[in-house]
Amino acid sequence: MMKVLFIPLDERPCNFNFPQSIIKTRKDVELVTPPKELLGDKKNPRDVKKLWSFVFENVGNCDYAIISIDMLVYGGLIPSRIHKLDMEEAKIYIENIRKIKGFNPIIKIYGFNCIMRSPQYNSSEEEPEYYETYGHNLFRRAYLMDKKERYKISKEEEMELESIKIPEKVLNDYENRRKFNLNVNIEVVKLVTEGVIEFLTIPQDDSSEYGYTAIAQKKVIKFVEENKLEFKVNIYPGADEVGCSLLARALNDHLKRTIKIYPFYASTLGASIIPLYEDRPMNESLKYHIRVCGAEIVYNEKDADIILAINCPGKKMQESFDQLKNLDLTYSSHRNLQDFVYNIQKYIQQGKKVIVCDSAFSNGGDLKLIDFMDRLGLLDKIIAYAGWNTNCNTLGTVLASGIYAFDQESSEICTNKVYRIVEDVLYQSTVRQKVSNEYLPKFELNIYDFKDKQNQVEEEIKKLLVEEYEKLNISKIYGLDLKRVILPWRRMFEVDLELTILKK
Repeated sequence: MMKVLFIPLDERPCNFNFPQSIIKTRKDVELVTPPKELLGDKKNPRDVKKLWSFVFENVGNCDYAIISIDMLVYGGLIPSRIHKLDMEEAKIYIENIRKIKGFNPIIKIYGFNCIMRSPQYNSSEEEPEYYETYGHNLFRRAYLMDKKERYKISKEEEMELESIKIPEKVLNDYENRRKFNLNVNIEVVKLVTEGVIEFLTIPQDDSSEYGYTAIAQKKVIKFVEENKLEFKVNIYPGADEVGCSLLARALNDHLKRTIKIYPFYASTLGASIIPLYEDRPMNESLKYHIRVCGAEIVYNEKDADIILAINCPGKKMQESFDQLKNLDLTYSSHRNLQDFVYNIQKYIQQGKKVIVCDSAFSNGGDLKLIDFMDRLGLLDKIIAYAGWNTNCNTLGTVLASGIYAFDQESSEICTNKVYRIVEDVLYQSTVRQKVSNEYLPKFELNIYDFKDKQNQVEEEIKKLLVEEYEKLNISKIYGLDLKRVILPWRRMFEVDLELTILKK
């Protein structure tokens, strides 16, 4: 039995529930996770000291500790972007990571610590209040300055840069916090040099080729390279999937195995496409994610334990809602989805374990892919599926799910797969838009404000999800008992589903 102390990035389902669902596919793994009430609520952190007490009380007999540094220092991902912490307090929490070894000298610690993101839009939903007014300007100013220093900018971009006005107070607050968080990143990397942390990931949430995140990434990479830590510290796009990825790494390490994965793409250009919200080609992120999971790429399908089918755009990525009314022609002209699905079918018929990374769109699955796979009777035959948020969120989730499931026979495998189809495709790509555009306006509500009608909104989502699921052929094999829909951050973006799958 492998026992893992797990401290998630925050309390959202993707960070709190997904890891627990994935490990349920096996009987030889036990997860020790703090109760949700210790993990804060969106912008409101809970008492970090109480969380550390939980760690010290439970770490003694664990084999691995998978810990979010952002949770254990700032109280969560969103608090890391708005905190007023001083460095002395932060260093106390970082020192606590060293103390873990005092409670359990042989434990292996896998940590993850995000580079602070810099969204490209005006919104204070997950940022400081001034980001509502100056968010785009903060991003664009840093983007152009970084591009100018590293490459060059046009006369038009130079004029744009000169025109950007941000109050000095806002700029100082934002940049000082970024410097603070970068210092924390560096201090945590030092724990790897000491052997306290066995393996560290530094994911980039909502990243871009130039700008604040890229500048911070460059500084962290320099420190990592100077200390020759490239094999113990990985820096790549992602965030909400990292806990699952490190759980996969722990399992493979515990079983002393390396899972061999053969990937193939749905389009010729797929491997080279830079997804929305990321800073590098899909194939470069793929290499990191597979290695982080304790697996390796193989280039001959006959050598593979798992076949990874990567659904990608033909040429450029769009948001999932674009497929309903504004689908770019290159999704068909530069991608042959029928051939992609036929290849999935071929591998399944050969007895291969197939997982599907649905990264054709950001923020939701590909409706046409699910339709094709459903019509060919493939949805119940793959062992894992994901298609949510960013490419790397999807990739890390499906890899971890597949690694946990590939040598198991468990009803939880099917439950996880159907859950992902219901959330990633039916909710994110269809129902979310329908409720946002048609239901909410009837009651003068919006995607960030349900007033006193959150229960009614959740009931409407539940009704529509059941209706959409029953349109699929897989519903004739696995019935869906959707008990409850929860919008945990009181907005339309993320959803929590309480469901049971009934084999017919």
